[in-house]
Amino acid sequence: LFRSRIKSFVAAAALLFAVPAFAHDGVMINDAYARTNGASGATGAIFMEIQNHSDTPDQLIAVASDIAEKVELHTHVESTDGVMQMNAVPQGFEIEPLMTHKLQRGGEHIMLMGLKRDLKDGDTFSLKLTFKHAGDMTIDVVVDNARKPAAMGNMGGTMENMEDMPGMAHGTPDAASSN
Repeated sequence: LFRSRIKSFVAAAALLFAVPAFAHDGVMINDAYARTNGASGATGAIFMEIQNHSDTPDQLIAVASDIAEKVELHTHVESTDGVMQMNAVPQGFEIEPLMTHKLQRGGEHIMLMGLKRDLKDGDTFSLKLTFKHAGDMTIDVVVDNARKPAAMGNMGGTMENMEDMPGMAHGTPDAASSN
């Protein structure tokens, strides 16, 4: 029980000190976190909010990390027989101007396949995001297996008007963040 509380405290502290990362063309990443089963060779998923502060659309077109053998953009799709399946999205995710695009559980996300090391709550690792217009951006992602899904969250790809997002912090281009 004590170890569990310490792990939760470490994960919460990492999130508390998280600083959003800004790409050079107005893309900002908030609240990036991963869920894994931890074991080497296993899989995991990364979730985050991508904010486009630009007045032109952008697109997340690639992801990379040395933490896994393979890193892909994925979504959940319901098959004709009603079974949910995860599919790769090689064309990437469109990020509308002045909007927020959510990568979240049950929807669009970043998939980690073949983890190269064990990951525990509170661990961090680097993730490189490549945007069509904003270019490359590297962020730190914290492992948070205890996080519950958002109570009012919709399926991935949800858009929200950024004017409804008070108190946004700003970082520097290609700054690393542990969201």
